[in-house]
Amino acid sequence: MTPYETMPFHLETERLILRPWAVSDAADFCALLSERGNGTPAVEHIRTSIAELLSATATTGIALLPIQRRDEGDFIGYCGLITGRATVEEPEIAYELFQRVHGRGYATEAAGAVLDAAIATGRKRLWSTVGAWNTPSLRVLEKLGFERDHVSMEDNGEVVWLTRSLP
Repeated sequence: MTPYETMPFHLETERLILRPWAVSDAADFCALLSERGNGTPAVEHIRTSIAELLSATATTGIALLPIQRRDEGDFIGYCGLITGRATVEEPEIAYELFQRVHGRGYATEAAGAVLDAAIATGRKRLWSTVGAWNTPSLRVLEKLGFERDHVSMEDNGEVVWLTRSLP
């Protein structure tokens, strides 16, 4: 375990609920990932991925959480903390939403709740990595107080690394 408090795994905002993964999320998660344009992953593979996410959460005390709209009750994406290209001490904030709900402030709302959850763990800094082409995600992070740290070149293009100090 880490010296940090465990992140809350159930977060609520005015319009959203972020909660732990369930096996029943697999089909929706597949549909979301298929929007990346790389084909649709097999549901069984995603069920395994969900089990791996839950296992990592138990080990690290941080989580990537499904997002549901409060009124509609539908799965619209995910948001949370991951080790990704960072560390458990200074994790990355990550989010991805269905294209059909882009432009409604859901990413900012969910990421703001996760940011508050990260502060509650006692961490001092978060990272985020975003493709340089992804202007909407860069705007979300800017609204949340993230600042550009550096840019790296990866196989899929330029990646912007951003950081946010926590109180």
